[in-house]
Amino acid sequence: MSDNKEENSQDIDVEVTGEDNVDEPELESVEEHHTSKLKQLRDKLKGCEQEKMEHLEHLQRAKAEFLNAKKRLEEEKTEAKERAVDKLIDQLLPMYDSFTMAMGNDEVWGSVDESWRNGVEAIYAQLKSILQSYHVTEVNPQGEPFDPKQHEAMGYEAVGEEKAHDTVVQVLQVGFVRTVGEDTRAIRPARVMVGNFTETNQE
Repeated sequence: MSDNKEENSQDIDVEVTGEDNVDEPELESVEEHHTSKLKQLRDKLKGCEQEKMEHLEHLQRAKAEFLNAKKRLEEEKTEAKERAVDKLIDQLLPMYDSFTMAMGNDEVWGSVDESWRNGVEAIYAQLKSILQSYHVTEVNPQGEPFDPKQHEAMGYEAVGEEKAHDTVVQVLQVGFVRTVGEDTRAIRPARVMVGNFTETNQE
């Protein structure tokens, strides 16, 4: 039995001795292989990260372009709607002019049959209410400085005072503006006569 123990002991010594005799070049080759593999994986990971960032940038850019296009489309739709309202109001203004012209002479208007007059005035009030609901305001620039952006000059009248030069001396047709948020847009310019002062006007 002791002989078997001795044999086993010898076998163990041989195996341990065998492990100690592994060639160092082989270990270096394995290490170099793993180092190379690790470097390849790191380079691949770096490439994936870079590709990921590029895709993310493209996605963010596409998202920003989409939001800008959506905002621009909404603004265009709103503007188109407001232009349609402006056009509708412009078509109602001749009716407004007719009412004001008919009721402009108090003496003549007062002589009209009362029941008929009350009916016309009620319709006129409805029209004014519609215009007010769209924030439409009448512009009567009598005596104000002439503004070519808001007034349409139909001609010039000689004035005897210098301070009346380039002012509205007569309103032939009132204008209208419409307020949309903080923006005031002209629906129809006031048609006016503009004062013209010269030295010869004083003589």
